[in-house]
Amino acid sequence: MKKANGHEIIQLFESWSPKKLACMDNDPIGLAIGTLNKEVTKVLVTLDVNDKVADEAIEKGCQLIIAHHPPIFRKLSNLRTDTPAGKLYEKLIKNDIAVYAAHTNLDVADGGVNDLLAEALQLENIEILEKTYHENLMKLALFVPDDYAEKVRVALAKAGAGSIGNYDSCSFSTNGQGRFRALAGANPFIGDIGEMETTDEEKIEVVFTESIKNKVLKAMLNAHPYEEPAYDLYTLAVETNEMGLGRVGKLKEPMSLESFAEHVKSRLDVPRVRVVGDTSTLISKVAVVGGDGNKYIHTAKRSGADVFVTGDIGFHMAQDAESIGLNIVDPGHHVEKVMIKGVAEKMDSLCSQAKLSVEFVQSEIDTEPFTFI
Repeated sequence: MKKANGHEIIQLFESWSPKKLACMDNDPIGLAIGTLNKEVTKVLVTLDVNDKVADEAIEKGCQLIIAHHPPIFRKLSNLRTDTPAGKLYEKLIKNDIAVYAAHTNLDVADGGVNDLLAEALQLENIEILEKTYHENLMKLALFVPDDYAEKVRVALAKAGAGSIGNYDSCSFSTNGQGRFRALAGANPFIGDIGEMETTDEEKIEVVFTESIKNKVLKAMLNAHPYEEPAYDLYTLAVETNEMGLGRVGKLKEPMSLESFAEHVKSRLDVPRVRVVGDTSTLISKVAVVGGDGNKYIHTAKRSGADVFVTGDIGFHMAQDAESIGLNIVDPGHHVEKVMIKGVAEKMDSLCSQAKLSVEFVQSEIDTEPFTFI
């Protein structure tokens, strides 16, 4: 195991929960406070960053905090240290503790907040509630001398081209003849300057996701023997790697809304929930969105869910849900605390695989602002 710096840790984190998954305008994700350009031996994982959490990080010797809720949500007009927020930022900076925030990108990521909530609720056959991200597929068609076709195919496969579902190294080939004439100043691999040349070539076609386009093209150019390879590049009308907010799944066995509300309290560790709907209604299909899910009540209804589990439901939104026949169980916003254990365990696994010596500490501070009486 080797020592890690902050950049290495966050690179691993973003390989799992990349910034491109963020689905809120101007979501202030990423490094919020401090620097990643330092050695990091301990990382505190928390839902929120407040004064008590900062003290916890100091006490436990953490150099980095990974939080779900950004500590700086709106742009600062000043940085005064005589305000509560300013004092918090000052404490973190003086103790050289960096803060990295993963907000809606962590909501969307596979194994992120919403998957963790669906898992906690013991849902099965889980699907995405609202699709917010996808990648386009691209196709590369290139022409290679027969003797070099296998070398180029292997290079493309190593770069990730030709990966389709549970298969890799997928390609299609046709044979033909290529013609060209090298002009003055060229350095032809085959043929002579000024002479028409005809050679047996193989046309290789591969598909790949748009995000690795540059990697694939670089691999192709490095492996291709020609000075000026001929190739075509297309964007296909095919979407892949679909991801999104919220999850929908089914309970192992149907239960009444009243029993389900108790199930939510127990599984998400909350003292009470708010319920909209007839408590005797039978519940089978469940939609869940971590945090504030007010804008997704109609999406939840269209998904066929019998009940929508989400936080911060407003009075009029509850009335709207009631009018469309959608039951709601509101356990509050703070149930997103499931990310503390989930992120710590995921990052511990990623760093172990990368042979980085880092300890991920799960915050023990309860940042729930409400007291239930």
